[in-house]
Amino acid sequence: QNPKTSAIVKQLVAEGNAGELQKYFGSRMEFGTAGLRAAMGAGISHMNDLTIIQTTQGFCRYLEKNFSDLKKRGVVIGFDARAHLSSGGSSKRFARLAANTFISQGVPVYLFSDITPTPFVPYTVTHLKLCAGIMVTASHNPKQDNGYKVYWENGAQIISPHDKGISQAIEENQEPWPQAWDDKLIDSSLLLHDPYATVNKEYFKDIQKQCFYRNINKETNLKFVHTSVHGVGHKFVQLAFKAFDLSPPFAVPEQKDPDPEFPTVKYPNPEEGKGVLTLSFALAEKDGAKIILANDPDADRLAVAEKQESGEWKVFSGNELGALLGWWIFTCWKNNNKDTCAIKDVYMLSSTVSSKILRAIALKEGFHFEETLTGFKWMGNRAKQLMDQGKAVLFAFEEAIGYMCCPAVLDKDGVSAAVITAEMASYLATRNLSLSQQLKAVYDEYGFHITKASYFICHDPKVIQQLFDNLRNFDGKNTYPKSCGRFKVSGIRDLTTGYDSSQPDQKAILPTSKSSQMITFTFANGGVATMRTSGTEPKIKYYSELCAPPGNSDIEQLKKELDELVNALEKHFFQPEKNNLQRKTE
Repeated sequence: QNPKTSAIVKQLVAEGNAGELQKYFGSRMEFGTAGLRAAMGAGISHMNDLTIIQTTQGFCRYLEKNFSDLKKRGVVIGFDARAHLSSGGSSKRFARLAANTFISQGVPVYLFSDITPTPFVPYTVTHLKLCAGIMVTASHNPKQDNGYKVYWENGAQIISPHDKGISQAIEENQEPWPQAWDDKLIDSSLLLHDPYATVNKEYFKDIQKQCFYRNINKETNLKFVHTSVHGVGHKFVQLAFKAFDLSPPFAVPEQKDPDPEFPTVKYPNPEEGKGVLTLSFALAEKDGAKIILANDPDADRLAVAEKQESGEWKVFSGNELGALLGWWIFTCWKNNNKDTCAIKDVYMLSSTVSSKILRAIALKEGFHFEETLTGFKWMGNRAKQLMDQGKAVLFAFEEAIGYMCCPAVLDKDGVSAAVITAEMASYLATRNLSLSQQLKAVYDEYGFHITKASYFICHDPKVIQQLFDNLRNFDGKNTYPKSCGRFKVSGIRDLTTGYDSSQPDQKAILPTSKSSQMITFTFANGGVATMRTSGTEPKIKYYSELCAPPGNSDIEQLKKELDELVNALEKHFFQPEKNNLQRKTE
């Protein structure tokens, strides 16, 4: 019943444009553990009013089956600032339609009245003890995209088998229910609640438990620039600084207000490096700020840059900031816990494609480190399991600039990460140390961990399948590569097939998934490289790391060795020319 998408389809039918219609209606968006992520537009392959109604109807039926008290507890729904004029879709409209679906079935809905950061949704699930949460966002994807992200009652993103159960329920509930389109009905419903004021108050109260140096924060002369890259983060980072008694950061004026067109950036993703930070650098130079904090549009990720002595700007990789935050959060914990026995219950987590620096710190300091599969859905669920066993999970991170610094949110959170980074930098400044200098000190103490990651773009699933099949049948059937150029392979773990050469029974310990490709190679020189497909983008990604024991300080030699390993990986395993792969361009 959306006049805009309806008109698009009628027009294509009138033109007899079978090719475009096939694109729109050939296959339904797949509901996975990341929920939905697709372009806004007409047809069942896109995000629009109808597909949101159908998805929510399926999700509602699935929750009814799983929770006898759903009508007592309810769900939370949040949304970002995305909008798509030509199809009439927007995050706010999708959130209201989803709320209407639940309310029509007698389920209470806590619908935020305004845009919020993604982490506020898992926070609300936990804080109000709800059955589930939905966040309508496409995070840092291009402007035409939107998404539908789902959290379970434990406050973490869903993992299998929930995705399959929800997917099946969507298939069974495609006919819109009688009042599905009339979202105005929710405004007069007693089942509609607005958690905005409560959550804003409680969240900022909770993150203050990670504030340890209020006096330094009040006095610091360090200046910060913050950009929300046309997303939702501005107001919330300002409030977080206030909660920590820090002077507010300078906001990049052209980017501080939400704008679904993202006019000043090619991609609204701070992970893409310096291109997204051009305006931040200019403002920092003008105002004499040393440190830049950049959130992605839904404020669940954080990029950090620091001005070096040379006048150059250093953008920290996700692994480098993970090393700094891990060091900082553990140091703060140690200073506040004099009971030496308590360390046996302390945990930190990171994903299997992230740097192993936390493992090195844990080994030396005596706490536990665990790695999980890629993505915060795994770290959030594992953290909850550990917390339920009485353990303290201090920190979790992934190299894709995602950090969980505060146990009140079991997902990555760019708001708390921004303010905790600011406090860390302010503290270090009192010791005349920069973030870069402290990073070197961490590596000096725990061993250098040099990482390099990138990706190739490939729009043809057949080519991707062939590339990975080739790696599994490299020297004849069912044989993996024994070397990569001059680098000898010493171990292989394939989480698509479940093979792990390092285990006595050759079976991988981490969960396997046939639907995504992921192979990790360990090399005789201490290098590790993982190749994997992306769940949300047409990319084949790779992650590589060289770990040196403490005391090996020839960092230039280590970098050279890693560069050579990566070049060999690209040449022999990716074969970009043969497979027609497009390189990541800055």
